[in-house]
Amino acid sequence: MSEELTTVRRPTAQSPLFLVAVLPPEPVFSAVWALKQEVHQRTGSRNAVRLPPHITLIPPLRQSATFEAALRSALADFAQTQPSFDVGLRSFRWFGSRTLFVQVAQPEAIQAFHAALLKWCAEYVPQVPHETRPFTPHMTLATRDLPAADVPELRQDFAARHYEATFPVTSLVLFRHDGQQWRQVQEFLLTGE
Repeated sequence: MSEELTTVRRPTAQSPLFLVAVLPPEPVFSAVWALKQEVHQRTGSRNAVRLPPHITLIPPLRQSATFEAALRSALADFAQTQPSFDVGLRSFRWFGSRTLFVQVAQPEAIQAFHAALLKWCAEYVPQVPHETRPFTPHMTLATRDLPAADVPELRQDFAARHYEATFPVTSLVLFRHDGQQWRQVQEFLLTGE
C-alpha cells in the first residue's frame, strides 16, 4: 500500500491577495463613492479608489490559489448562519494623519458579526490570521498615499461636513486581487434567522 503525500502550498509573493468586506447598497454606495472620488481628484490619492466603498472584515491576506475554494466554502456556510442587520454611518474621522474615513455609528452589530466571522474562520479556515488590532469598522475615503500637504485643508473641510446614513447588511463579499486590481469573486447572502 503506497502512502499518499500531501503537499502544503505556502503563499509566495506571487500568491493572490484576498479580502472579505461588506458593501453598502444604493444610495449609500454612490454617496460614499462620490466622496472617495472627490478626495482622489483633489489630492491625487489613489489607494482608496482601488476598491468600492466597503467595510473590511478580513483585511488583505496573501494565500495560495488553493485557499480560495476553502474560503468560499467557509463563507457560504457562515452566511447561512447569520441574519441581516443594520449599519449606521455618521460623520468623518481620521486614523493618524493619513487615513480619512466615514465613521460607523453604533458599531456593536457589525463588531459582533466580525467576531462571529473570525471565530468561524478559526475553525474552518485557520489560514486566516488572528487579528491583533481592535476592529474599528469604517469606510475609507483616503489612505496612505494621501499627500501630507493636503491633510490640513481636508481636515478642516471634512470637520465642517456632516454625513449620515443607515443601510442593511444582507451579504458579505469576497474579493481577489488579480495583480492589477481588486475583483469581486463572490457575494454570500446572509440567510440565518
